[in-house]
Amino acid sequence: MMPLFPPTREAALARLAAVRPGDYARSRNAIDGAVTRLSPYITHGLLSLPEVLANVWASQPGLSPQHKFVFELGWREFFAHVWQHRGDEIFESLHAGVLPEVAYAGELPLDIRQARTGVPVIDQAVRTLYATGYLHNHARMWLASYVVHLRKVHWRAGADWLYGHLLDGDLASNHLSWQWVAGTGSHKPYLFNAENVEKYAPPAWHSPGSVIDTSYEALDAMARSSKSVRVIKPGEAGVDEPSLKGAMPPMLGAEVSGQDVWLVHPWALGEPPAGLMPVAVLIDEFHRAWPWSAARWDFVTARMAAITPHRIVGNSEWVAAALQGARSVQTLADAHLDACMPGSVMRRPVERLFAPVEMPCASFTRWWSRATANAKSLNDLPGLQAFVQASSAGPLFDGPLM
Repeated sequence: MMPLFPPTREAALARLAAVRPGDYARSRNAIDGAVTRLSPYITHGLLSLPEVLANVWASQPGLSPQHKFVFELGWREFFAHVWQHRGDEIFESLHAGVLPEVAYAGELPLDIRQARTGVPVIDQAVRTLYATGYLHNHARMWLASYVVHLRKVHWRAGADWLYGHLLDGDLASNHLSWQWVAGTGSHKPYLFNAENVEKYAPPAWHSPGSVIDTSYEALDAMARSSKSVRVIKPGEAGVDEPSLKGAMPPMLGAEVSGQDVWLVHPWALGEPPAGLMPVAVLIDEFHRAWPWSAARWDFVTARMAAITPHRIVGNSEWVAAALQGARSVQTLADAHLDACMPGSVMRRPVERLFAPVEMPCASFTRWWSRATANAKSLNDLPGLQAFVQASSAGPLFDGPLM
């Protein structure tokens, strides 16, 4: 059976070629809408944001910087911006939420983990997550809102759990999205009800008669109460939560003496630069702290194997020692590995799409206004300009878009 996300560059490009921004804008809130499902490929570096927009713009030349599709690409760079400026603070509440921190439990209940809450939308979301490693953004918001505001589980416990099972898990995007829902990264809690689910989800997700089948006023009162909603009729036939795996056994499968090396890490799974020896690397410290599902390990290691037969696995000291004889070592910079990448490794910056924003921005709106301040057309986005100029295919467009 073909996986939903084959870990190949060809699959990424095929998914990219199928993007229709008009359909996306019209139906993106629906679970079965025309969402792109590009996120695993973007997260793991098979596609960059400038490449995504350049290809979509080539086929849809009417696109403007204010289009919903472009707007959504901005969220990923905004989350990276916040992580850059706040660092590990993103793993703590950025400001006070609806209730004091002590009002929330530190562990996710088993009935949620096993998809037997008795609330169809929640149980369907969990089953989908385990089966595919992916969730529509609307489903992620519903799940997070239920966990935090109705079951009184701390957003960090939910965010850590969800990250472990996502193929596209990005610590900034995931944890800051949970904070946005929780109200610790936004001005108010995100709430939803059964009517909202019925509008945007297939019938199997509809939840009439459940705890969410009520008004937004009632849901807001629940969110501001310290009492967790009762699970009156939990589902009897749940599912087993897939296990998560941390670090892999140490391995040295590369002779790099005198070589100019390119490190292929889990967030740099694109085509390696010409003239460099690609070596896959997995650094123990990160994966012990943030274990992954078997599906994500398969995605990453299969792509690594397709790029190079050379692999180094171990802690940062082991990796540094294994690379010591190389003439030079480069890789793609990534915040996931900043703390454990050997200092001798030269890191190339990630290709950004929008103008850099040096001033820390607490809200997406403020960041967006600065990142697109001088962009009257897509030609004015610096990352897109740089990608088109560097593309071996030459200019993609005859002239500026209006």
